[in-house]
Amino acid sequence: MKRHAILVFVILLVSVLLTAKVLKVAYIYVGPVGDAGWTYAHDLGRQYIEKIFGNAIKTDYIESVSEGAESESVIRSYAQRGYDLIFATSFGYMDSVINVAKKYPKTIFMHCSGYKTAKNVGTYFGRIYEPDFLSGLIAGIMTKSNIVGYVAAYPIPEVVRGINAFALGIKYVNPTAKLHVIWVNSWYDPALEKEAAISLLNIGADVIAQGQDSPAAQQAAEEYGVYSIGYNSDMGNFAPKAYLGAPVWNWGPYYERVIREVMSGTWKSEQYWGGMADGIVDIDISDLVPDTVKKLLSEL
Repeated sequence: MKRHAILVFVILLVSVLLTAKVLKVAYIYVGPVGDAGWTYAHDLGRQYIEKIFGNAIKTDYIESVSEGAESESVIRSYAQRGYDLIFATSFGYMDSVINVAKKYPKTIFMHCSGYKTAKNVGTYFGRIYEPDFLSGLIAGIMTKSNIVGYVAAYPIPEVVRGINAFALGIKYVNPTAKLHVIWVNSWYDPALEKEAAISLLNIGADVIAQGQDSPAAQQAAEEYGVYSIGYNSDMGNFAPKAYLGAPVWNWGPYYERVIREVMSGTWKSEQYWGGMADGIVDIDISDLVPDTVKKLLSEL
């Protein structure tokens, strides 16, 4: 009887495990996962949840998806294939997400950096302007020419407020310094980003900051023997003699939270906007930054 009871328990356990639903999670990326920036940071988050949830989830991703009609087709494809949760990780995917969500009400969509929601669509972003301000402090202290350059992507709210925060950081410690901005209208175009950085270097900038996804601006600064401020992730390996630090993203814990809510059936549409207190954004500081400056950053 005891052996029979154990056998019945094992059979029931195996049955439960075999019928347990595996959550299918998809990521849509605007750049390549090897960009060392925005997409790279999101993919680190995807890898993080794979380690956390193991066989309870299945993830997939597609990289370098253009904003617009192409993104709508890709998002629809994942919904058609039964993916339960889709993360669309670029501002320009917003209308595509909303359009597809209307036709697939049982699929949950999370759009990064946008502002349109629906019953099955939430948005999420981080207060990256907080570490942007701190990186501006670094630039304002470290510049000798009092000319700081910024290679900017698109003039959309998230980019504009990031530049403003960076400028306020500079002004806080160095009111005489000037910030010069060049718009390249691209998230990922290393050649164009480097060209823009060189233009800023040619007018005397001795610190170069950026809002794109590649380390091209950092590399230009290193070639010219000046300093640089990165974005999205630690870019120090690409310009070790120039890189002062960067505002960085940490998506993993947030992705974990969303997935747990979906699994438990408690997910509801929201507009998440966390800051440094949540750990979703932070500042990376290199050893080129003096200890006195690090202390100031820590206090602020």
